Amino acid sequence: SGRIAYVHAYGNARLEPLTPARPEMSYSIGSNSKQFTAAAILILAEQHKLSLDDPVSRFLPTLTRANEVTIRELLSHTSGYQDYWPQDYLPPFMLTAVSEDQILDRWARKPLDFDPGTQWQYSNTNFVIAGLIVERVSGMPLMAFLHKYVFTPLDMQNVANVDQGNADATGYVRFALGPSHVAPKEGKGWLFAAAELGMPARELAKWDIAMIGQTLLRPSSYKEMQTEVLLNNGLGTQYGLGLGIKTELGHRVVRHGGEISGFTSENVVFPDEGMAVVVLTNQDPANAAPDIAHKISEFLFAVDKATQEKKQRQAREIYEKLQHGQIDRALFTDNANSYFTEETLRDFSTSLGPLGPPREFVQTDRDDRGGMTYRGYKVKYENRTLDLWIRELPGGKI
Repeated sequence: SGRIAYVHAYGNARLEPLTPARPEMSYSIGSNSKQFTAAAILILAEQHKLSLDDPVSRFLPTLTRANEVTIRELLSHTSGYQDYWPQDYLPPFMLTAVSEDQILDRWARKPLDFDPGTQWQYSNTNFVIAGLIVERVSGMPLMAFLHKYVFTPLDMQNVANVDQGNADATGYVRFALGPSHVAPKEGKGWLFAAAELGMPARELAKWDIAMIGQTLLRPSSYKEMQTEVLLNNGLGTQYGLGLGIKTELGHRVVRHGGEISGFTSENVVFPDEGMAVVVLTNQDPANAAPDIAHKISEFLFAVDKATQEKKQRQAREIYEKLQHGQIDRALFTDNANSYFTEETLRDFSTSLGPLGPPREFVQTDRDDRGGMTYRGYKVKYENRTLDLWIRELPGGKI
């Protein structure tokens, strides 16, 4: 508990000159910065200098409908302020420097995309506004505030402001399946409060340890961050304050991804189990960071490999028998056997049999429900993928 179990760097931090990646190198974490801006707001709330339900007009009165939008709606992407960077590449206008007020002029002093609290729509603009609120309330630059109240207390010694400079690693971009090219750099100002932080994976892990142990903020503040915000009509958003709130592998997870020019990141925290995974990569656009994080997460909760392989072989054998309209009824409970009527087996055979052997058969999920263990599988063919699931009682019957 409270320790970093494994840190390693793979591949290259730079291609010319060829420079291997090292664990102590900083990478841009992109939108994983948003949880730090949210934390800054919560620290000011703990200091009784603002409230999450304060209207934006208290601090920035000239923004559109600022008397209706709350700080909570900024941090949960339910405000209606339009996102200034929805593209997954760097538009030409973002190559030149910009001020925060210029961003607000173009995207937060125009009509809202929707009424506050009625929709969830990811918007970097929200966090530029939140960052400015931190500065106005505290009288300090946002980075100075974060260093004083977050980075220094957590011994996060190697945190860079990539809005004003570069990370240690060079960011790269690929077009289709082509080679890697050095990615263009955003002009100064565009990443403020929404995506401005760079750090090694170890430093972000220190933040995760504090989140698991609830050592930096008050428990009530962590609860605010990690509680799913509901829309006015009661629908869930799967988002808290600067953090995604989901269930993964049957466990509560708070997570966020990050993508800026040349970099992608993924930060996944399982607070109830005291585990977290950080993956930082210097290529954009790429799914490597979330894919790696998910695969590592699977290992954290996996049963022993021998058991998993045995259950997967059994599932595949059952599937192949069903393709031929057959079933080993000794494997199943009485009620499961009642499901597999002659008509059922015939339909399985006539619809699945012609597909032939699958190209891939992999377990994707494991969960517990109603005293049974649930296992989900993907049965992959060239042009289609089937879902197969099995529920097993403690004695082994299906």
